[in-house]
Amino acid sequence: MAGNLPHRPRPVRLSPLRTPTEFVRTASPEALFAIAGISQYTGAVVAVNLFEEVRPATVAWFRVSAAALLLIAVSWRQVRSHWTRAEVKSAALFGIATAFMNLFFYLALDRLPLGKSVVIEFIGPIAVAAAYTRSARNSAALSLAAIGVATLSGVELGGEPWGIVFILTASALWAVYIILGRRVAHLERGMAGLGVGLAIGSVAILPFGIGSSGKVFGDSRLLMMCVAVGALSSAIGYGIDQVVLRRIPLRRFAVLLALLPVSAMVLGFVALSQTPSALDLLGAALVIAGVLIQERE
Repeated sequence: MAGNLPHRPRPVRLSPLRTPTEFVRTASPEALFAIAGISQYTGAVVAVNLFEEVRPATVAWFRVSAAALLLIAVSWRQVRSHWTRAEVKSAALFGIATAFMNLFFYLALDRLPLGKSVVIEFIGPIAVAAAYTRSARNSAALSLAAIGVATLSGVELGGEPWGIVFILTASALWAVYIILGRRVAHLERGMAGLGVGLAIGSVAILPFGIGSSGKVFGDSRLLMMCVAVGALSSAIGYGIDQVVLRRIPLRRFAVLLALLPVSAMVLGFVALSQTPSALDLLGAALVIAGVLIQERE
């Protein structure tokens, strides 16, 4: 009889693992920024090691070019679709500003320590955040983040004058990157807008980077390292930026960039055994506090 049949437990259904695309779409902006920061600074470490054999301007050109090719490859269908003149213009301006930002950052990085370069360059995002801040709460968040970044870096402005000039130029271009990047993010072309923009930007800085490119093309090890810099620092880092820029206000995005120096500190501890000091931990705490108290909308 049916009533005497043994009870069979229902099979447990395990939720499927999320794909990388689903994770990027649903993860918090803070988590995405932490991933982007670790990726970008890993690429920066590789780039600094390349400077011993390849001119910084050439590394910058390979970074932009490799990222453009990777992004175009993964968004080829959107790249091939019809583009309006306004869309091409937005992507081009963004790509040129981003390419020159990378160029000047690497020229500075060849003369200044990474930590000092990061904090001076952060002046650009701070300026954008300040321009879009409209409440006392957001002003407090911005102040905490700025003080935390300064504490993390221990900046001293002496030493290398050209390095300071280059990093201040990169800082101004970072502000432009944030503003133009939001326009590109809202073109609704996925990674295609970023890829096309970086392709145009790579052409713009070609005269500066072509110098020692033959050496890279002739050495598979150097070529793979340059491609890794492009993938880590630009394709992944800027790709995450584009996703986040579609989800949050520009002001909040600029403040979240303060997480980048914190990511650098964590990477140094995990990968390079660089134990943070008590002052470093205080700076990180201030940055995180600023990120947490800012308004979400």
